[in-house]
Amino acid sequence: MFNNRNLLVTGGTGSIGSSICDHFNKNGCKEIYSTTTNMSKVKSNQDYIKFKELNLNNIGDLNLDEIFNFDIDYLVLNAGLNKDNIFLRMSTDDWNNVINVNLNSSFHLLKHFTKKMVKKKFGRVVFISSVVAYTGNPGQANYTASKAAISGLVKSLALELSTRNITVNSVAPGFIQSNMTDKLNDDQKNTILERIPMKKLGNSYDIANAVGFLCSEDANYITGQTLHVNGGLALI
Repeated sequence: MFNNRNLLVTGGTGSIGSSICDHFNKNGCKEIYSTTTNMSKVKSNQDYIKFKELNLNNIGDLNLDEIFNFDIDYLVLNAGLNKDNIFLRMSTDDWNNVINVNLNSSFHLLKHFTKKMVKKKFGRVVFISSVVAYTGNPGQANYTASKAAISGLVKSLALELSTRNITVNSVAPGFIQSNMTDKLNDDQKNTILERIPMKKLGNSYDIANAVGFLCSEDANYITGQTLHVNGGLALI
């Protein structure tokens, strides 16, 4: 499906990021690159991924031409940071750090890679958003703001890049099974499940499959859209 194509996924060591890399690897992707804040997070079965260690919080100060001296066809902006607190107690640093990692880093990566995509007249850009970008969530004003901004960015970029055969879309996950949800007790899990019409959590491959679809030729006429993968939690 992805033969002779190259992929970059930010945050490739997390549950969703690693599943995206695995999905593309199993479907013939030629080269797979990713970013991580710490190489110790890289798993032993991820030796097929070429990792770059960097802090997305200060990516504007880095020389991206040196770090990303390769060409890609698919750019998946998956890395995310949350520093939760009610708004009145949220520090300026917690606000800025989340906005920098979740939103501003995408600006710099897009500037670097879409120039190359424009030249070769092909590219697929997929953001990983969140259901809370559309529903809101108490205690996550910084996170929801950063993810909600992606919606407008996707639409504007789609309009600007569509004539160059570059599609820009996003996937908005709902509650996905992860290390964080594994730590919840039964009462907490049941509270979450009661809100989901399908009465189950999603898994990271549900998101990987959605990303794979948006990068495939089956989705070549889809751009500027958000694919909601949430088990019916929010019907948007």
